[in-house]
Amino acid sequence: MQHFIRIAVCLLPLVLAACGGGSSDSNTTTSAPTATPTSAPSAATASAPLSLSAQVGHKLFFDATLSGSGKMSCATCHDPNFAYAAPNNLAVQLGGTDMLQPGTRAVPSLRYKEFTPAYADLLDNPDGVSVPGPGGGFTWDGRSPTLADQSSIPLLSANEMANASPADVVAKVKAAAYAPLFLQAFGSDAFNDTTKAFANIQAALQAYQMEDQSFHPFSSKFDLYVANKIGGNMTAAELRGLTVFTDANSGNCASCHYQGAGLNGSSALFTDFSYETISVPRNMDIPANQNAAYYDMGVCGPARTDHLPASPGAANSFCGLFKAPTLRNVSLRGAFFHNGVIHSLYQLVHFYNTRDTNPEIWYPTVGGTPKATPDASFPTYGLITTQYTGGTVQKFNDLPAAYVGNIDPQMPLDSRAPGATPPMTEAQMSDLICFLNTLTDGYQAPANPPAHGTCVD
Repeated sequence: MQHFIRIAVCLLPLVLAACGGGSSDSNTTTSAPTATPTSAPSAATASAPLSLSAQVGHKLFFDATLSGSGKMSCATCHDPNFAYAAPNNLAVQLGGTDMLQPGTRAVPSLRYKEFTPAYADLLDNPDGVSVPGPGGGFTWDGRSPTLADQSSIPLLSANEMANASPADVVAKVKAAAYAPLFLQAFGSDAFNDTTKAFANIQAALQAYQMEDQSFHPFSSKFDLYVANKIGGNMTAAELRGLTVFTDANSGNCASCHYQGAGLNGSSALFTDFSYETISVPRNMDIPANQNAAYYDMGVCGPARTDHLPASPGAANSFCGLFKAPTLRNVSLRGAFFHNGVIHSLYQLVHFYNTRDTNPEIWYPTVGGTPKATPDASFPTYGLITTQYTGGTVQKFNDLPAAYVGNIDPQMPLDSRAPGATPPMTEAQMSDLICFLNTLTDGYQAPANPPAHGTCVD
């Protein structure tokens, strides 16, 4: 990014880990396989008694009658059995009054949001090395300052829960079976003022996410490892993957997905709350992208409106910036990046490694002649499976040309020449994936650990 280039961090000491956080911004277009659920605690089992406000929030979170369709709750897209993320690998989810309206962004996980600061153009980076830059906030573009504020987006968006107004939401809560609990939490006159009642609904959703342990269980193998607890013995492959993760000359994941002591007393969140422009391929499975004039550019719009370009194509260093999410539970994801264009962890790691060295497998080619049979050396893990002779690769096809200069040049996306040697070897990527798998909550150490295997030796 032009003004917010982050300094790559070296290996840092690991520190003990002590309706929604990143708005769905979404709502999909095609059927797809279901992801594997986590074994972490369900939303109904908190480790400590919830406050009255949080108890109301629990009721609200699972109440499908709060939607215009009567079929969508917060938990529909943020399923507790999938680390509070989508229960499928669809790029965007369907909502609206008819449950047929597609969104424009992938659904993020709501876990580990409690430490997120409000958005700032110049937020201090928790790694203590990188220069301040855009960071914090909720949703992919950070436009909501708190969990409470964020909840209004899905509640009122026409392609999500599709309520006509805050008053519409309040009326539904007033008619719900848990209305007496709402009055107990917020006062006998809590429904008299619609504005205050809606604010209390937002506060209750936030309280539930802040208090219920299932939103921040810290129950992964990695957590056992850094706490030196039984069951936390990392394998040789996982430890090599951790080295790749932190190595500024290979994976360099830690430069954005910081694993040390963070802001607001946090630790090991695997995000530094920052924003980066990497220009992932345009996802044509999102109906909005069928309009060639439409670009989702994150912090500079269109959903966020306070950092819009002064005119079309005018210089704007915020264009293309999207939040770096936590990598906890990343192996449970079925759709990656803000537009859900990548659908497996294997594919994700290979994208980072070969976006620049093999752009032809990630971005479309125009003007070329397709080969009937690709060469044996042509990679099969990309988004493009047809090999072309000649033509021009439309690299960075989801970002207007005026903002290509905003793209972050950090490793492994360092703009090396096509055909050059990628930053990571296949073995390093395999080890990295093994390490990322240790970030999944609900880990139970096997009684008889395997002696050999891809993620062991």
